[in-house]
Amino acid sequence: MQHLYLIEIFLFLIGLCFGSFINVCIYRLPHEMSVVSPGSFCPKCKNRLKWYHNIPVISYIFLNGRCGFCNEKISVKYPLIEILCGVILLLNFIYFGITIKFAVYVLFELMLVVVIFVDLEHMIIPDEVSIGGMVPGFLFSFFRNDITWIDSLLGIVAGGGILLLIIKAYFLLTKKEGMGGGDVKLLAMIGAFLGYKSIFFVIFISSLIGTVVGIPLMLLKSKNSGYAIPFGPFLSVAAVIYIYFGKSIIDWYLKFIT
Repeated sequence: MQHLYLIEIFLFLIGLCFGSFINVCIYRLPHEMSVVSPGSFCPKCKNRLKWYHNIPVISYIFLNGRCGFCNEKISVKYPLIEILCGVILLLNFIYFGITIKFAVYVLFELMLVVVIFVDLEHMIIPDEVSIGGMVPGFLFSFFRNDITWIDSLLGIVAGGGILLLIIKAYFLLTKKEGMGGGDVKLLAMIGAFLGYKSIFFVIFISSLIGTVVGIPLMLLKSKNSGYAIPFGPFLSVAAVIYIYFGKSIIDWYLKFIT
């Protein structure tokens, strides 16, 4: 039992380190910057950070949430994202152990963290994540026992195709732009990782969440019904729900209607 706790602590700490890199991706991808070079720097004063400025969570606490050079305030989202990534590794270990599923879903969920925060701030979904994510999503299917490469390929086609049809139909009916092409590519990426059977679930749950969250936001932010709300976070959350609760929700629904 003690050995198990040590593994969980180790994986959580590794997740914090992954979170530090995810923060780099969230900041740099919208600005079309390399996520590898240059090294970490303060967005305000541009000074390169020392190694002890860059320790996940701990540096934020000891620096009192400020840059070690210019004293500019650092957003609390940075340590929170690091902690979130630590939780992702820990949760996947608890559910799947050290298996291929663990590797698949950790990678997938970390990419979704990038999608959520970039889309919320910039209203875009980086192609590096959506299109780039289809490749490992598809390749992993050759080593999994829960979905086949055909399921993954059909997931890419169904995810992108169905959402594209919905967007086109919405435009024909309203003469207004709805979701963007980034959402289409994101759902195709989700299909690559989760297979075609996940697509209708993800679309339905994301639309439900979007309705519950989006209407109050539109009322609070603007009286204009055309107020734009990024849909990528809803698709991402729905995909995560499918991973952990999809089967239970679907089984409950089937019992409910029969």
